[in-house]
Amino acid sequence: MFCPKCGKSEQTPETYCRQCGIFLPDLSKPINKVQTPEDHVKANLILNAMTVVTCFTLAILLYTIVAFRPDTHWLIYLTAGLLIAMGCWHTQTLWRSILLKRHFNKQRRDSEATVELTATTERLLNRQHFEDFVPASVTDKTTRHLDDTKRRSS
Repeated sequence: MFCPKCGKSEQTPETYCRQCGIFLPDLSKPINKVQTPEDHVKANLILNAMTVVTCFTLAILLYTIVAFRPDTHWLIYLTAGLLIAMGCWHTQTLWRSILLKRHFNKQRRDSEATVELTATTERLLNRQHFEDFVPASVTDKTTRHLDDTKRRSS
């Protein structure tokens, strides 16, 4: 392999050039697939749902098992309160992710409907016939007035 910057030969991929120090990637490896925003929203939906369930479950368990005893430390109440606050935060994040997913689904349906509409109009309209088509000249009907008028010399 040759270095693309300095041209030094006998380089190994996935290392640095021995002469100029530039990183030499292995170009024979496949490039990672780019994730779409829909993929990110789907992952956020799953993670937010798991977080909401976990936060509220832990908060309920803390209140039912440990809380309201005479020897309960105040940090138990603080922890349960923080778990409830995190659950509420992730609930609104989950709701926003659901709305975003609906938006993406609506966009996809609209684009599919546009493609379907285009396909149906092609069936309704006649095909164009360009075999007998003669393009109009750029100077057509623009120079006739020159024959009628006399040229004046100055």
